[in-house]
Amino acid sequence: YLGVKMPTVIALDVSLSMRRRGSMIGNEYSPNYESLTRHQLALHGINTLLHYLQVNSKLEFVSVIAFSSLYEVICPFTRDYEGIRSKLRIIDECDKTFIEGALHGVNNVIMAEWGNATACQVILITDGNPGIGPMSLGNSLNSLNVTQDVNPFPLPFPYPGKLSIVCIASQQGKLKREKTFHFSFLIFKYVTYIMFADPSLQTGLPLYQRLADLAGGDSIVLVPESPLSKHSIMTCFQKLAEANYVSFQGYLKCGHLGSRILLSPAPMLYTKKTDFELAPGLAISKTIEICGFISVGDVGSPSSISRHLVLPLTTEKNSSMQGISLEEESDTDENEDEGKMPSFCVLLHGALKVENMAALCMLNNEWYGFIYSWADTKKKSNLMLTVLEPGSDIVPWLGNFSNLGPLDTVKSSPVSFPVRPTEKRSYTQNAPSWIRQVGLQSDIQKILRHARKLPDKTQNFYKEVNRLRRAAASIGFIELLEGLACILERECTLLPPNLNPDCTIQMGHVASMIRKPEFHELRYNIPPARTKFQPGS
Repeated sequence: YLGVKMPTVIALDVSLSMRRRGSMIGNEYSPNYESLTRHQLALHGINTLLHYLQVNSKLEFVSVIAFSSLYEVICPFTRDYEGIRSKLRIIDECDKTFIEGALHGVNNVIMAEWGNATACQVILITDGNPGIGPMSLGNSLNSLNVTQDVNPFPLPFPYPGKLSIVCIASQQGKLKREKTFHFSFLIFKYVTYIMFADPSLQTGLPLYQRLADLAGGDSIVLVPESPLSKHSIMTCFQKLAEANYVSFQGYLKCGHLGSRILLSPAPMLYTKKTDFELAPGLAISKTIEICGFISVGDVGSPSSISRHLVLPLTTEKNSSMQGISLEEESDTDENEDEGKMPSFCVLLHGALKVENMAALCMLNNEWYGFIYSWADTKKKSNLMLTVLEPGSDIVPWLGNFSNLGPLDTVKSSPVSFPVRPTEKRSYTQNAPSWIRQVGLQSDIQKILRHARKLPDKTQNFYKEVNRLRRAAASIGFIELLEGLACILERECTLLPPNLNPDCTIQMGHVASMIRKPEFHELRYNIPPARTKFQPGS
Protein backbone atom coordinates (compact mmCIF):
# COMPACT_ATOMS: atom_id res chain seq x y z
CA TYR A 1 0.00 0.00 0.00
CA LEU A 2 0.84 3.59 -0.23
CA GLY A 3 2.24 6.11 2.20
CA VAL A 4 1.19 5.09 5.65
CA LYS A 5 2.98 5.74 8.93
CA MET A 6 6.17 3.72 9.18
CA PRO A 7 7.10 3.57 12.89
CA THR A 8 10.60 2.29 13.58
CA VAL A 9 11.85 -0.04 16.31
CA ILE A 10 15.61 -0.15 16.90
CA ALA A 11 16.65 -3.37 18.66
CA LEU A 12 20.18 -2.97 20.06
CA ASP A 13 22.26 -5.96 21.17
CA VAL A 14 23.82 -5.20 24.58
CA SER A 15 25.43 -8.59 25.19
CA LEU A 16 29.02 -8.89 26.41
CA SER A 17 30.32 -9.61 22.91
CA MET A 18 29.30 -6.09 21.86
CA ARG A 19 31.93 -4.74 24.27
CA ARG A 20 34.75 -6.21 22.18
CA ARG A 21 37.05 -3.77 20.44
CA GLY A 22 35.70 -2.87 17.04
CA SER A 23 38.05 -0.26 15.66
CA MET A 24 41.40 1.28 16.53
CA ILE A 25 42.96 4.47 15.20
CA GLY A 26 46.74 4.82 15.53
CA ASN A 27 48.70 2.97 18.20
CA GLU A 28 48.76 3.14 21.95
CA TYR A 29 51.54 5.70 22.00
CA SER A 30 50.24 8.09 19.34
CA PRO A 31 48.40 11.27 20.42
CA ASN A 32 45.37 10.55 18.19
CA TYR A 33 44.93 6.99 19.47
CA GLU A 34 41.28 5.93 19.68
CA SER A 35 39.85 2.50 20.47
CA LEU A 36 36.10 1.97 20.08
CA THR A 37 34.00 -1.02 21.08
CA ARG A 38 31.30 -2.43 18.84
CA HIS A 39 28.71 -1.02 21.23
CA GLN A 40 30.14 2.48 20.79
CA LEU A 41 30.15 2.05 17.02
CA ALA A 42 26.51 0.91 17.16
CA LEU A 43 25.56 4.03 19.13
CA HIS A 44 27.35 6.14 16.54
CA GLY A 45 25.30 4.44 13.82
CA ILE A 46 22.03 5.02 15.69
CA ASN A 47 22.89 8.70 16.09
CA THR A 48 23.53 8.89 12.34
CA LEU A 49 20.09 7.39 11.68
CA LEU A 50 18.40 9.76 14.15
CA HIS A 51 20.11 12.74 12.54
CA TYR A 52 18.81 11.68 9.12
CA LEU A 53 15.27 11.33 10.48
CA GLN A 54 15.54 14.69 12.21
CA VAL A 55 16.34 16.36 8.90
CA ASN A 56 14.22 14.37 6.43
CA SER A 57 11.44 12.58 8.34
CA LYS A 58 10.59 14.54 11.47
CA LEU A 59 7.20 12.83 11.85
CA GLU A 60 8.51 9.27 12.19
CA PHE A 61 7.97 7.55 15.53
CA VAL A 62 11.00 5.67 16.91
CA SER A 63 11.29 3.20 19.78
CA VAL A 64 14.50 1.63 21.16
CA ILE A 65 14.80 -1.85 22.69
CA ALA A 66 17.94 -3.21 24.34
CA PHE A 67 18.26 -6.99 24.38
CA SER A 68 20.51 -9.79 25.53
CA SER A 69 18.93 -12.92 27.03
CA LEU A 70 16.02 -10.62 27.99
CA TYR A 71 14.76 -7.41 26.40
CA GLU A 72 14.02 -3.99 27.86
CA VAL A 73 12.15 -1.07 26.29
CA ILE A 74 14.64 1.77 26.65
CA CYS A 75 12.41 4.33 24.95
CA PRO A 76 8.76 3.95 23.85
CA PHE A 77 7.55 5.37 20.54
CA THR A 78 8.40 9.05 20.36
CA ARG A 79 9.46 11.83 18.01
CA ASP A 80 11.81 13.30 20.61
CA TYR A 81 15.10 12.22 19.04
CA GLU A 82 17.16 14.15 21.58
CA GLY A 83 15.45 12.20 24.35
CA ILE A 84 16.41 8.96 22.62
CA ARG A 85 20.05 10.08 22.39
CA SER A 86 20.17 10.86 26.10
CA LYS A 87 18.83 7.42 27.02
CA LEU A 88 21.31 5.65 24.75
CA ARG A 89 24.19 7.01 26.84
CA ILE A 90 23.13 5.13 29.99
CA ILE A 91 22.68 1.61 28.58
CA ASP A 92 24.60 -1.09 30.48
CA GLU A 93 25.91 -4.36 29.10
CA CYS A 94 24.20 -7.64 29.96
CA ASP A 95 24.84 -11.34 29.36
CA LYS A 96 24.38 -13.21 26.05
CA THR A 97 22.56 -12.73 22.76
CA PHE A 98 19.03 -14.11 22.27
CA ILE A 99 17.72 -12.97 18.87
CA GLU A 100 14.39 -14.82 19.03
CA GLY A 101 13.54 -13.19 22.36
CA ALA A 102 14.42 -9.77 20.95
CA LEU A 103 12.04 -10.25 18.00
CA HIS A 104 9.28 -11.34 20.39
CA GLY A 105 9.86 -8.10 22.28
CA VAL A 106 9.70 -6.08 19.06
CA ASN A 107 6.38 -7.70 18.12
CA ASN A 108 4.92 -7.05 21.57
CA VAL A 109 5.86 -3.37 21.46
CA ILE A 110 4.49 -2.82 17.94
CA MET A 111 1.27 -4.79 18.43
CA ALA A 112 0.51 -2.94 21.68
CA GLU A 113 1.00 0.48 20.10
CA TRP A 114 0.01 0.12 16.42
CA GLY A 115 -1.84 -3.19 15.98
CA ASN A 116 -1.39 -5.51 13.01
CA ALA A 117 -2.37 -3.13 10.19
CA THR A 118 0.44 -0.53 10.37
CA ALA A 119 3.63 -1.09 8.40
CA CYS A 120 6.74 -0.83 10.58
CA GLN A 121 10.51 -0.78 10.22
CA VAL A 122 12.55 -3.06 12.48
CA ILE A 123 16.30 -2.38 12.68
CA LEU A 124 18.24 -5.11 14.49
CA ILE A 125 21.80 -4.10 15.46
CA THR A 126 24.17 -6.83 16.61
CA ASP A 127 27.80 -7.91 16.19
CA GLY A 128 27.05 -10.84 13.88
CA ASN A 129 27.58 -13.39 16.65
CA PRO A 130 24.68 -15.89 16.55
CA GLY A 131 25.10 -16.86 20.20
CA ILE A 132 25.62 -20.25 21.81
CA GLY A 133 23.50 -22.89 23.46
CA PRO A 134 19.69 -23.11 23.48
CA MET A 135 19.38 -19.33 23.03
CA SER A 136 21.50 -19.24 19.88
CA LEU A 137 20.07 -18.14 16.55
CA GLY A 138 21.06 -21.45 14.98
CA ASN A 139 19.06 -23.38 17.58
CA SER A 140 16.03 -21.11 17.04
CA LEU A 141 16.11 -21.61 13.26
CA ASN A 142 16.59 -25.37 13.59
CA SER A 143 13.46 -25.62 15.76
CA LEU A 144 11.23 -23.79 13.27
CA ASN A 145 9.45 -26.97 12.22
CA VAL A 146 8.64 -27.85 15.81
CA THR A 147 5.08 -26.78 16.56
CA GLN A 148 4.93 -24.26 19.40
CA ASP A 149 1.40 -23.26 20.36
CA VAL A 150 2.42 -21.14 23.34
CA ASN A 151 5.27 -19.05 21.91
CA PRO A 152 5.69 -19.55 18.13
CA PHE A 153 8.62 -18.14 16.18
CA PRO A 154 8.19 -14.35 15.76
CA LEU A 155 8.78 -14.35 11.99
CA PRO A 156 7.18 -13.57 9.64
CA PHE A 157 5.86 -10.48 11.40
CA PRO A 158 2.14 -10.41 12.29
CA TYR A 159 2.03 -6.94 10.67
CA PRO A 160 3.46 -5.48 7.43
CA GLY A 161 7.10 -5.06 8.39
CA LYS A 162 10.62 -4.83 7.02
CA LEU A 163 13.60 -6.20 8.94
CA SER A 164 17.00 -4.56 8.48
CA ILE A 165 19.86 -6.37 10.24
CA VAL A 166 23.12 -4.48 10.78
CA CYS A 167 26.10 -6.61 11.83
CA ILE A 168 28.79 -4.48 13.51
CA ALA A 169 31.60 -6.77 12.44
CA SER A 170 34.58 -6.60 10.14
CA GLN A 171 34.47 -8.55 6.91
CA GLN A 172 38.27 -8.55 7.04
CA GLY A 173 40.59 -8.25 10.02
CA LYS A 174 44.33 -8.05 10.71
CA LEU A 175 46.23 -10.58 12.75
CA LYS A 176 49.59 -9.24 13.89
CA ARG A 177 52.50 -11.69 14.13
CA GLU A 178 55.94 -10.74 15.40
CA LYS A 179 59.22 -12.64 15.08
CA THR A 180 62.39 -11.56 16.88
CA PHE A 181 65.89 -12.40 15.57
CA HIS A 182 69.07 -12.04 17.65
CA PHE A 183 72.29 -11.42 15.75
CA SER A 184 75.32 -10.66 17.89
CA PHE A 185 74.41 -7.53 19.82
CA LEU A 186 71.61 -6.58 17.40
CA ILE A 187 67.97 -7.50 17.75
CA PHE A 188 65.71 -7.51 14.67
CA LYS A 189 61.91 -7.61 14.92
CA TYR A 190 59.97 -8.94 11.91
CA VAL A 191 56.28 -8.05 11.87
CA THR A 192 53.72 -9.66 9.53
CA TYR A 193 49.96 -9.05 9.17
CA ILE A 194 47.57 -11.79 8.05
CA MET A 195 44.13 -10.83 6.70
CA PHE A 196 41.24 -12.91 8.04
CA ALA A 197 37.46 -12.63 8.33
CA ASP A 198 35.69 -12.32 11.67
CA PRO A 199 34.95 -15.96 12.62
CA SER A 200 31.69 -15.07 14.40
CA LEU A 201 30.50 -13.20 11.30
CA GLN A 202 31.42 -16.14 9.07
CA THR A 203 29.20 -18.38 11.20
CA GLY A 204 26.41 -15.90 11.81
CA LEU A 205 25.98 -14.20 8.43
CA PRO A 206 24.16 -17.13 6.71
CA LEU A 207 21.89 -17.43 9.76
CA TYR A 208 21.04 -13.73 9.75
CA GLN A 209 20.41 -13.90 6.01
CA ARG A 210 17.97 -16.75 6.60
CA LEU A 211 16.32 -14.61 9.28
CA ALA A 212 15.86 -11.79 6.75
CA ASP A 213 14.38 -14.25 4.24
CA LEU A 214 11.84 -15.38 6.85
CA ALA A 215 10.85 -11.76 7.53
CA GLY A 216 10.25 -11.08 3.82
CA GLY A 217 9.21 -7.64 2.63
CA ASP A 218 12.60 -6.62 1.15
CA SER A 219 14.37 -7.34 4.44
CA ILE A 220 18.16 -7.04 4.23
CA VAL A 221 21.40 -7.78 6.08
CA LEU A 222 24.01 -5.01 6.12
CA VAL A 223 27.69 -5.30 7.06
CA PRO A 224 29.88 -2.15 7.18
CA GLU A 225 32.89 -1.95 4.91
CA SER A 226 36.25 -2.93 6.35
CA PRO A 227 38.03 -1.77 8.33
CA LEU A 228 35.52 -0.90 11.04
CA SER A 229 35.55 2.81 11.85
CA LYS A 230 33.21 5.67 12.58
CA HIS A 231 33.24 6.56 8.89
CA SER A 232 32.30 3.05 7.69
CA ILE A 233 29.53 2.82 10.30
CA MET A 234 28.18 6.24 9.34
CA THR A 235 28.20 5.26 5.65
CA CYS A 236 26.37 2.00 6.40
CA PHE A 237 23.60 3.66 8.41
CA GLN A 238 23.32 6.50 5.90
CA LYS A 239 22.62 3.94 3.14
CA LEU A 240 20.10 2.23 5.41
CA ALA A 241 18.29 5.51 6.08
CA GLU A 242 18.23 6.55 2.42
CA ALA A 243 16.81 3.17 1.41
CA ASN A 244 14.11 2.97 4.10
CA TYR A 245 13.08 6.59 4.55
CA VAL A 246 12.67 8.10 1.11
CA SER A 247 11.25 11.62 1.21
CA PHE A 248 8.84 12.84 -1.47
CA GLN A 249 9.44 16.41 -2.63
CA GLY A 250 7.23 17.78 -5.37
CA TYR A 251 5.44 20.87 -6.65
CA LEU A 252 1.81 21.77 -5.94
CA LYS A 253 0.35 23.82 -8.78
CA CYS A 254 -2.92 25.74 -9.14
CA GLY A 255 -3.09 27.86 -12.27
CA HIS A 256 -0.20 30.35 -12.08
CA LEU A 257 0.29 29.76 -8.34
CA GLY A 258 2.39 27.02 -6.85
CA SER A 259 4.68 25.90 -4.07
CA ARG A 260 7.26 23.23 -3.38
CA ILE A 261 5.88 20.62 -0.99
CA LEU A 262 6.90 17.60 1.04
CA LEU A 263 4.51 14.66 1.46
CA SER A 264 4.82 12.82 4.77
CA PRO A 265 4.93 9.85 4.85
CA ALA A 266 6.39 9.49 1.38
CA PRO A 267 4.07 7.70 -1.08
CA MET A 268 5.31 4.39 -2.42
CA LEU A 269 4.65 2.63 -5.70
CA TYR A 270 1.10 1.33 -6.06
CA THR A 271 0.13 -1.88 -7.83
CA LYS A 272 -3.35 -1.81 -9.36
CA LYS A 273 -4.98 -5.23 -9.50
CA THR A 274 -7.90 -6.01 -11.79
CA ASP A 275 -9.60 -9.24 -12.81
CA PHE A 276 -7.46 -9.80 -15.89
CA GLU A 277 -4.37 -7.62 -15.54
CA LEU A 278 -1.84 -6.26 -13.08
CA ALA A 279 -0.55 -2.69 -13.41
CA PRO A 280 2.54 -2.45 -11.18
CA GLY A 281 4.68 0.52 -10.32
CA LEU A 282 2.17 3.39 -10.46
CA ALA A 283 3.81 6.49 -8.95
CA ILE A 284 2.50 9.91 -8.00
CA SER A 285 3.84 12.64 -10.27
CA LYS A 286 6.29 15.18 -8.89
CA THR A 287 3.89 17.91 -10.08
CA ILE A 288 0.47 17.75 -8.43
CA GLU A 289 -2.04 19.99 -10.21
CA ILE A 290 -5.26 21.27 -8.62
CA CYS A 291 -8.19 20.89 -11.05
CA GLY A 292 -10.92 22.60 -9.02
CA PHE A 293 -12.70 22.91 -5.70
CA ILE A 294 -15.70 21.11 -4.24
CA SER A 295 -17.58 21.23 -0.96
CA VAL A 296 -16.30 18.91 1.76
CA GLY A 297 -19.88 17.78 2.37
CA ASP A 298 -20.20 16.62 -1.24
CA VAL A 299 -16.88 14.76 -1.08
CA GLY A 300 -17.91 12.75 1.99
CA SER A 301 -15.62 9.87 2.93
CA PRO A 302 -14.57 8.08 -0.27
CA SER A 303 -12.50 4.92 -0.28
CA SER A 304 -8.81 5.83 -0.37
CA ILE A 305 -5.39 4.22 -0.65
CA SER A 306 -3.55 6.47 1.79
CA ARG A 307 -3.35 9.89 3.40
CA HIS A 308 -0.36 12.23 3.58
CA LEU A 309 0.47 15.51 5.29
CA VAL A 310 1.27 18.29 2.81
CA LEU A 311 4.15 20.35 4.21
CA PRO A 312 5.49 23.49 2.49
CA LEU A 313 9.17 23.73 1.58
CA THR A 314 11.29 26.83 1.33
CA THR A 315 10.97 28.20 -2.20
CA GLU A 316 13.14 30.56 -4.19
CA LYS A 317 12.03 34.16 -4.24
CA ASN A 318 10.91 34.29 -7.86
CA SER A 319 7.52 34.14 -9.49
CA SER A 320 8.33 31.15 -11.68
CA MET A 321 8.85 28.84 -8.70
CA GLN A 322 6.79 30.32 -5.90
CA GLY A 323 3.82 31.38 -7.97
CA ILE A 324 3.27 34.48 -5.82
CA SER A 325 4.79 37.61 -7.23
CA LEU A 326 7.19 39.53 -5.00
CA GLU A 327 8.10 43.17 -5.37
CA GLU A 328 11.33 43.59 -7.30
CA GLU A 329 12.68 46.20 -4.92
CA SER A 330 11.91 44.30 -1.77
CA ASP A 331 14.41 44.89 1.03
CA THR A 332 13.66 41.54 2.64
CA ASP A 333 16.74 40.05 4.25
CA GLU A 334 17.86 36.68 2.87
CA ASN A 335 18.01 35.26 6.37
CA GLU A 336 14.40 36.21 7.12
CA ASP A 337 12.29 33.61 8.89
CA GLU A 338 10.36 31.19 6.73
CA GLY A 339 7.14 32.20 8.45
CA LYS A 340 7.38 35.69 6.93
CA MET A 341 7.81 34.37 3.38
CA PRO A 342 4.69 34.14 1.16
CA SER A 343 3.62 30.54 0.67
CA PHE A 344 0.91 29.16 -1.59
CA CYS A 345 0.45 26.22 0.80
CA VAL A 346 -0.45 28.59 3.64
CA LEU A 347 -2.84 30.49 1.37
CA LEU A 348 -4.50 27.27 0.19
CA HIS A 349 -4.76 25.87 3.72
CA GLY A 350 -6.45 28.99 5.05
CA ALA A 351 -8.88 29.21 2.13
CA LEU A 352 -9.94 25.56 2.33
CA LYS A 353 -10.39 25.80 6.10
CA VAL A 354 -12.51 28.96 6.00
CA GLU A 355 -14.65 27.94 3.01
CA ASN A 356 -14.97 24.27 4.09
CA MET A 357 -13.90 23.15 0.63
CA ALA A 358 -11.65 20.43 -0.77
CA ALA A 359 -9.34 20.71 -3.77
CA LEU A 360 -9.60 18.01 -6.43
CA CYS A 361 -6.07 17.43 -7.73
CA MET A 362 -4.53 15.28 -10.45
CA LEU A 363 -1.77 13.02 -9.16
CA ASN A 364 -0.97 11.40 -12.50
CA ASN A 365 -2.74 10.39 -15.68
CA GLU A 366 -6.26 9.25 -14.68
CA TRP A 367 -5.33 9.36 -10.99
CA TYR A 368 -6.88 11.84 -8.55
CA GLY A 369 -6.91 12.88 -4.92
CA PHE A 370 -8.37 15.49 -2.56
CA ILE A 371 -6.50 18.15 -0.56
CA TYR A 372 -8.34 19.54 2.47
CA SER A 373 -7.80 21.01 5.92
CA TRP A 374 -7.75 18.34 8.62
CA ALA A 375 -7.69 19.09 12.35
CA ASP A 376 -6.06 16.58 14.69
CA THR A 377 -6.82 18.79 17.70
CA LYS A 378 -9.10 21.75 18.38
CA LYS A 379 -6.27 24.22 17.95
CA LYS A 380 -4.06 22.66 15.26
CA SER A 381 -4.99 21.78 11.69
CA ASN A 382 -2.93 20.47 8.78
CA LEU A 383 -3.15 20.30 5.02
CA MET A 384 -3.94 16.69 4.11
CA LEU A 385 -3.86 14.78 0.82
CA THR A 386 -6.15 11.78 0.37
CA VAL A 387 -5.02 9.52 -2.47
CA LEU A 388 -7.87 7.78 -4.30
CA GLU A 389 -7.56 4.61 -6.33
CA PRO A 390 -6.42 5.16 -9.93
CA GLY A 391 -9.26 5.96 -12.30
CA SER A 392 -11.65 8.82 -13.07
CA ASP A 393 -14.89 7.16 -11.88
CA ILE A 394 -13.84 6.15 -8.37
CA VAL A 395 -16.31 8.11 -6.19
CA PRO A 396 -19.81 6.92 -7.25
CA TRP A 397 -21.75 9.91 -5.88
CA LEU A 398 -19.52 12.41 -7.72
CA GLY A 399 -19.70 10.66 -11.08
CA ASN A 400 -16.88 10.70 -13.60
CA PHE A 401 -14.30 13.38 -12.79
CA SER A 402 -13.93 14.19 -16.50
CA ASN A 403 -17.56 15.42 -16.48
CA LEU A 404 -16.97 17.95 -13.69
CA GLY A 405 -16.75 21.60 -14.68
CA PRO A 406 -17.13 25.18 -13.43
CA LEU A 407 -20.27 26.00 -11.46
CA ASP A 408 -21.00 28.98 -13.73
CA THR A 409 -21.83 26.72 -16.67
CA VAL A 410 -24.79 25.07 -14.91
CA LYS A 411 -26.42 28.03 -13.15
CA SER A 412 -29.58 27.64 -15.22
CA SER A 413 -30.07 24.03 -14.10
CA PRO A 414 -27.90 23.39 -11.05
CA VAL A 415 -26.75 19.80 -10.66
CA SER A 416 -26.60 18.51 -7.12
CA PHE A 417 -24.74 15.59 -5.66
CA PRO A 418 -25.02 12.64 -5.45
CA VAL A 419 -25.06 12.00 -9.18
CA ARG A 420 -27.79 9.59 -10.27
CA PRO A 421 -26.40 6.40 -11.86
CA THR A 422 -27.25 5.91 -15.54
CA GLU A 423 -28.10 2.22 -15.17
CA LYS A 424 -31.37 1.18 -13.54
CA ARG A 425 -30.86 -0.41 -10.17
CA SER A 426 -32.57 -3.64 -9.17
CA TYR A 427 -34.73 -3.36 -6.07
CA THR A 428 -34.58 -7.07 -5.28
CA GLN A 429 -33.78 -7.71 -1.65
CA ASN A 430 -30.09 -8.24 -1.04
CA ALA A 431 -28.94 -11.81 -0.53
CA PRO A 432 -27.73 -12.66 2.97
CA SER A 433 -24.01 -12.39 3.62
CA TRP A 434 -22.70 -15.27 5.72
CA ILE A 435 -19.00 -14.75 5.15
CA ARG A 436 -18.66 -14.11 8.87
CA GLN A 437 -20.36 -15.96 11.68
CA VAL A 438 -22.05 -12.83 12.98
CA GLY A 439 -24.05 -12.46 9.73
CA LEU A 440 -25.72 -15.85 10.13
CA GLN A 441 -26.34 -15.28 13.84
CA SER A 442 -28.05 -11.94 13.20
CA ASP A 443 -30.39 -13.49 10.59
CA ILE A 444 -31.51 -16.23 13.00
CA GLN A 445 -31.90 -13.78 15.88
CA LYS A 446 -34.09 -11.60 13.66
CA ILE A 447 -36.41 -14.55 13.03
CA LEU A 448 -36.65 -15.26 16.77
CA ARG A 449 -37.42 -11.60 17.55
CA HIS A 450 -40.33 -11.62 15.10
CA ALA A 451 -41.51 -14.98 16.49
CA ARG A 452 -41.88 -13.58 20.02
CA LYS A 453 -44.12 -10.79 18.67
CA LEU A 454 -46.61 -13.06 16.90
CA PRO A 455 -49.33 -12.70 15.73
CA ASP A 456 -48.61 -9.01 15.08
CA LYS A 457 -45.39 -9.81 13.19
CA THR A 458 -46.65 -12.83 11.26
CA GLN A 459 -45.89 -11.33 7.85
CA ASN A 460 -42.35 -10.28 8.87
CA PHE A 461 -41.70 -13.66 10.54
CA TYR A 462 -42.52 -15.70 7.44
CA LYS A 463 -40.75 -13.23 5.15
CA GLU A 464 -37.47 -13.72 7.07
CA VAL A 465 -37.96 -17.50 7.37
CA ASN A 466 -38.45 -17.91 3.61
CA ARG A 467 -35.56 -15.53 2.88
CA LEU A 468 -33.18 -17.62 4.99
CA ARG A 469 -34.64 -20.87 3.58
CA ARG A 470 -34.07 -19.78 -0.04
CA ALA A 471 -30.52 -18.61 0.70
CA ALA A 472 -29.64 -21.89 2.44
CA ALA A 473 -31.19 -23.99 -0.33
CA SER A 474 -29.43 -22.06 -3.09
CA ILE A 475 -25.99 -22.92 -1.66
CA GLY A 476 -26.93 -26.44 -0.50
CA PHE A 477 -26.77 -25.55 3.19
CA ILE A 478 -29.57 -27.95 4.19
CA GLU A 479 -28.03 -28.52 7.63
CA LEU A 480 -28.90 -24.91 8.45
CA LEU A 481 -32.61 -25.64 7.93
CA GLU A 482 -32.45 -28.59 10.31
CA GLY A 483 -30.62 -26.42 12.82
CA LEU A 484 -33.26 -23.68 12.52
CA ALA A 485 -36.02 -26.25 13.11
CA CYS A 486 -34.30 -27.44 16.29
CA ILE A 487 -33.88 -23.84 17.50
CA LEU A 488 -37.59 -23.09 16.93
CA GLU A 489 -38.65 -26.27 18.76
CA ARG A 490 -36.41 -25.36 21.67
CA GLU A 491 -37.82 -21.82 21.76
CA CYS A 492 -41.34 -23.25 22.01
CA THR A 493 -40.43 -24.92 25.30
CA LEU A 494 -38.81 -21.75 26.70
CA LEU A 495 -41.59 -19.27 25.94
CA PRO A 496 -43.15 -17.61 29.02
CA PRO A 497 -46.81 -18.46 29.67
CA ASN A 498 -48.01 -14.88 29.21
CA LEU A 499 -47.15 -14.84 25.47
CA ASN A 500 -49.77 -15.34 22.78
CA PRO A 501 -50.36 -19.05 22.01
CA ASP A 502 -49.91 -18.24 18.32
CA CYS A 503 -46.14 -18.01 18.97
CA THR A 504 -45.94 -21.71 19.83
CA ILE A 505 -48.24 -22.75 16.99
CA GLN A 506 -46.45 -20.83 14.24
CA MET A 507 -42.93 -21.82 15.36
CA GLY A 508 -43.95 -25.48 15.57
CA HIS A 509 -45.55 -25.20 12.13
CA VAL A 510 -42.37 -23.76 10.58
CA ALA A 511 -40.19 -26.37 12.33
CA SER A 512 -42.23 -29.21 10.83
CA MET A 513 -42.62 -27.71 7.34
CA ILE A 514 -38.97 -26.71 6.94
CA ARG A 515 -37.93 -30.36 7.30
CA LYS A 516 -40.07 -31.48 4.32
CA PRO A 517 -38.11 -32.05 1.07
CA GLU A 518 -40.48 -29.95 -1.07
CA PHE A 519 -39.63 -26.84 0.95
CA HIS A 520 -35.94 -27.35 0.17
CA GLU A 521 -36.73 -26.06 -3.33
CA LEU A 522 -36.64 -22.38 -4.20
CA ARG A 523 -40.08 -22.19 -5.87
CA TYR A 524 -42.09 -23.02 -2.74
CA ASN A 525 -42.66 -20.72 0.22
CA ILE A 526 -43.79 -21.81 3.68
CA PRO A 527 -47.28 -20.34 4.25
CA PRO A 528 -48.52 -19.26 7.71
CA ALA A 529 -50.63 -21.71 9.68
CA ARG A 530 -54.26 -20.57 9.94
CA THR A 531 -55.22 -20.00 13.56
CA LYS A 532 -57.97 -18.15 15.39
CA PHE A 533 -55.35 -15.86 16.97
CA GLN A 534 -54.38 -14.14 13.73
CA PRO A 535 -55.78 -10.64 13.09
CA GLY A 536 -58.94 -10.74 10.97
CA SER A 537 -59.54 -14.46 11.51
